[in-house]
Amino acid sequence: MEHRIVGPGPYRATRLWNETVELFRAKMPLRKHRCRFKSYEHCFTATEAVDWLHELLRRSQNFGPEVTRKQTVQLLKKFLKNHVIEDIKGKWGQEDFEDNRHLYRFPPSSPLKPYPKRPPYQKDVIKFPKWNDAPPGTSQENIPVRPLVMNSEMWYKRHSIAIGEVPACRLVHRRQLTEANVEEIWKSMTLSYLQKILGLDSLEEVLDIKLVNSKFIIHNVYSVSKQGVVILDDKSKELPHWVLSAMKCLANWPNCSDLKQPMCLGFEKDVFKTIADYYGHLKEPLLTFHLFDAFVSVLGLLQKEKMAIEAFQICCLLLPPENRRKLQLLMRMMARICLNKEMPPLCDGFGTRTLMVQTFSHCILCSKDEVDLDDLLAARLVTFLMDNYQEILKVPLALQTSIEERVAHLQRVQFQKSYPEVYQERFPTPESEALLFPEKPKAKPQLLMWALKNPFQPFQRTRSFRM
Repeated sequence: MEHRIVGPGPYRATRLWNETVELFRAKMPLRKHRCRFKSYEHCFTATEAVDWLHELLRRSQNFGPEVTRKQTVQLLKKFLKNHVIEDIKGKWGQEDFEDNRHLYRFPPSSPLKPYPKRPPYQKDVIKFPKWNDAPPGTSQENIPVRPLVMNSEMWYKRHSIAIGEVPACRLVHRRQLTEANVEEIWKSMTLSYLQKILGLDSLEEVLDIKLVNSKFIIHNVYSVSKQGVVILDDKSKELPHWVLSAMKCLANWPNCSDLKQPMCLGFEKDVFKTIADYYGHLKEPLLTFHLFDAFVSVLGLLQKEKMAIEAFQICCLLLPPENRRKLQLLMRMMARICLNKEMPPLCDGFGTRTLMVQTFSHCILCSKDEVDLDDLLAARLVTFLMDNYQEILKVPLALQTSIEERVAHLQRVQFQKSYPEVYQERFPTPESEALLFPEKPKAKPQLLMWALKNPFQPFQRTRSFRM
């Protein structure tokens, strides 16, 4: 009873569904059962299916030991709805699956889910200036050049050094980067790092590149507090004050500095329900709909923990700043509650850790279109986030340094020659010119007689006047 590891890549949720269906149909034990004085061959009870599938999912590295029996029942309901199984009378679709002694069987054929067809994404990339292009309004033909008159001897000496056809020399003006250029560098290099970690030829199947906002990336990197939490420019997108106070209360339990009134019995359960209701009514999950496939694809790297953390770091940089801030505060609260030994039980039927995962997984990750493994994938991701949230929600320093160095390099204004290597080899250097054109001693000019003002006037003695 082995479950193959489904690595990162496009349509990972569909591949996981097909893998689970194939394994369930191939390995689920079938035997003879009696129901209402009748015998049925090759069938199983609902409880037997829950037991076997629950054990399969918990042992699978694609889902992990955090899978609950309730989640297994939900998955079997989807199996019945999609005609992976049917009841003993051949009914499926509208029937409800429950954990009981009701009999089920496999239909003769159980079609696997086809991979969805998506229109190819068109890259909308900002055009970079070409460094070989001159700035607008300038032309190489309009550059004033001093004419050089050369005799045959000078021409021979010059071309004895540089023999051959040499392209015309022109200067290349490197322009200053615009704000749009800098933003596009951040976007393209961030996505390139993510693609490299996932080992994909292209991100187009797991991510709509047009929806990636470079301003979000830059804001999430630089607009952070000392604790690494994103600071929002638009305060209207902040968490409501009453939600933030409730989260602080549970995160610092029982030392709640904001509470000035005595707490009644079960107060912590009411506070937790308030927080759960707020996050449960969000219009969009914190990881957004359009990043669903990207995060699910990263789940295929959980066996390589370091690579998975790096991939999650980059994916979380793509989030809107308000979503990233809410996620940071929520994960910090969840982790502190799970580690707090003084926290009373918040639910009688679940442990604290399981309760955190089951309560908030759907508001963190879910698909806009119904995906049959949403609950299991979200629980797997939230469990990993909760265990590694401090590293995952940290700005990746290597990526930041690499991009900053790239931007700084391109922002230097330089002038380059079109063919530097050719000119370096063919044009004379000061040393070679000194050998070919040695300096000659300058002759003193002769004194010319006609240069004098009055050359033939005789000397006349002047009379001196004594005082």
